Amino acid sequence: MLRVRNIARVTVLTGVLMGFAGPAQAVKFKLATVAPEGSQWMLDLQAGAQEIKQRTAGRATFKFYGGGIMGNDKKVLRKIRIGQLHGGVFTANGLSERFRDIVIYGLPMLFQSQEEVDYVRERIDPILKQGLAEAGFVSFGFAGGGFAKLMGNQPVTRLEDLRGRKVWVPEGDRISYEAMEAIDLAPVVLPITDVLTGLQTGLLEYIATPPVGAIVLQWYTKLKYVTAYPFAYTLGALVIDQRAFGRLSEADQAVVTEVFTGVYAEFE
Repeated sequence: MLRVRNIARVTVLTGVLMGFAGPAQAVKFKLATVAPEGSQWMLDLQAGAQEIKQRTAGRATFKFYGGGIMGNDKKVLRKIRIGQLHGGVFTANGLSERFRDIVIYGLPMLFQSQEEVDYVRERIDPILKQGLAEAGFVSFGFAGGGFAKLMGNQPVTRLEDLRGRKVWVPEGDRISYEAMEAIDLAPVVLPITDVLTGLQTGLLEYIATPPVGAIVLQWYTKLKYVTAYPFAYTLGALVIDQRAFGRLSEADQAVVTEVFTGVYAEFE
């Protein structure tokens, strides 16, 4: 009889403890991106988020704020630090405030072909991913944006055509700024969210961006000419703050990593 009573007590106590533990708490991630609503980039990210929600039974959900409505990269990083956001989709320049070496691929005229890029990335990508981890981010691989091409409203056939012209430099890209100054260009530093306005108002005369970026961000509507020369290689990454990511169980972390790694592999 005594043994039966002890078993009953243990059963009741276990039930009470399980009641206190409750089900795993759901985590809602808020992420920022400059990709406009309805763009293929945004649709792919949202499809990945929907798959994660289903596979984690709603324990991990994602809300993407598109079109740059959360501000430029500096503002997004600040909001991540204070917990208003939990991550975002960044260019390499956007992440350079937290991890300076991330801009290595974007050095002007460093690469001449995609084959060169592939060779280097196979060896350097893991180092960059580790660097982001040390900076406090979980990353899911990198999406190569292709080569940035010089675009403007006047044709460029030689370097002299650009002397004194107002050329966009992404905010945080000190290397490109100094390189342009060295060849007597007039670099204008702007966050990516202000480029369209810069083209509309004449603050910018030329930009360097991959053609797909110019289309998605609507910059092409203010440009007439594009050069064929590969000016610089561009890279993007989806990162999530480690503190927020750590609130998920290991099993749910594995699902998020699998899905978003797959999404970024498709972006390549």
